[in-house]
Amino acid sequence: MKIVLDTNVLVSGLLKSHSDAGTIVRLVAGGLLQVVYDARILAESREVLNRPKFGFAETDVEAIIAQIKAEGVLIVGQPLPERLPDPDDEPFLEAALAGEETFLVTGNKKHFPATARKKVVILSPGEFVSLYREMKTGRN
Repeated sequence: MKIVLDTNVLVSGLLKSHSDAGTIVRLVAGGLLQVVYDARILAESREVLNRPKFGFAETDVEAIIAQIKAEGVLIVGQPLPERLPDPDDEPFLEAALAGEETFLVTGNKKHFPATARKKVVILSPGEFVSLYREMKTGRN
């Protein structure tokens, strides 16, 4: 299963390991989910995770980035036909549009208007974990 992992979910999952976001991070770490990414997404993840307020060790941040690069799917997305309210969110939607059958998991669904989403399913961490459980138990 492939996902685009918004930085806010990655940070939340690392800070709160027993949350839905934490479940997603564990699924990624366990190789059960593939992260679809591009260079801009990795750069943002690295920059945010290295902020002093989070207290993550630089070696841990680099290990997370290395795992995403090693087990994820590197894509080159097309520019969106229309701008999003927050241009910093555009790489995530572009990556999801470029990946086939890729979910975008974010804590900020409202940042991705329905007109810009096209075929991309955008889910909160809780919605994604529920969908994942349903798919794995065959109740979809």
